[in-house]
Amino acid sequence: MHALTAILLALPITALAGNPHEGSQRRKHWETRNVAHARRGVTYQLEDDYSGQNFFDGWTFDTEADPTHGLVDFVSDTVAQVSQLAYVQSDNTVVVAVDDTTNLTAGANRNSIRITTKKTYNGGLFVADFFAMPHGCGVWPAYWSVGPNWPEAGEIDILEGVNLQTDNQITLHSSPNCTITNADAATGHLVNPTCTSSNGNNAGCAYAQSGGNSFGHGFNMMAGGVFAHLWDQTGISVWFFPRTEIPQDISSGNPDPSSWGAPVALFPNNDSCDTSAHFHDHSLVIDTTLCGDWAGNSFGGDGCPGTCADFILNANNFQRKPLFIISI
Repeated sequence: MHALTAILLALPITALAGNPHEGSQRRKHWETRNVAHARRGVTYQLEDDYSGQNFFDGWTFDTEADPTHGLVDFVSDTVAQVSQLAYVQSDNTVVVAVDDTTNLTAGANRNSIRITTKKTYNGGLFVADFFAMPHGCGVWPAYWSVGPNWPEAGEIDILEGVNLQTDNQITLHSSPNCTITNADAATGHLVNPTCTSSNGNNAGCAYAQSGGNSFGHGFNMMAGGVFAHLWDQTGISVWFFPRTEIPQDISSGNPDPSSWGAPVALFPNNDSCDTSAHFHDHSLVIDTTLCGDWAGNSFGGDGCPGTCADFILNANNFQRKPLFIISI
């Protein structure tokens, strides 16, 4: 029996996506319990449960400049509290938001949130339930993990997209000599097999989901769903379950990945990519940036009006939209 950790994030998070009750199902609190999780041949011990009124105790508010060149100022926990950009609601759901009240002058950045776990991980089972996510022109939300000295210790992007996108993209970034094989074993579409990234070429190896409900408006209309990823000696696997298709073993607090079927994205540990060498010492990160290297560069091509820099100046473009609601 191999012992792996199970990490549950209970993040009713808000950060740039429609009304918290935008979906056809009213958002409910997702309860997690301190229990041992089992997988066929593997015993999982619950190691961390990020949830409830003490949720932010396990996270640091990053205030450095956005490395993806987004037009945001990530604010401190003090500013976030005063501005109501990060808080826990009465039902224990967590909200992290983008400022939607300030009209900016040209060249100014909009306040937003980027939080990083104080703890780092080298594997485990991670289960995150999102009830709503940011979407719309200029918006780039993400739930991911990353190690030191990017890209040397790697990056795993579980939930990410920009602008009016309707399907999630799952991506790995790595140091040299990491390529994905056996993509046919995953249900997602392999966009690029090369994980090796650098400042000049950082597309990474990526799978695109399909169906129009794994990102943005369609996701929110069905009250979201669960993203789960398993990172172990076999590699990295990612699953997505819409709200009405969440497995009972997850709902009961005893997730069993062996019963979930083929993953959406599969990054095997093999001769083409030694995942144990390329991915280590990761912190979990949740953030919403605006414009930047992806959302800004694809702004017009994605059907958004004018320029991204001009679009984010008007607070009306963000009212009732900056919501990331998560319960893990």
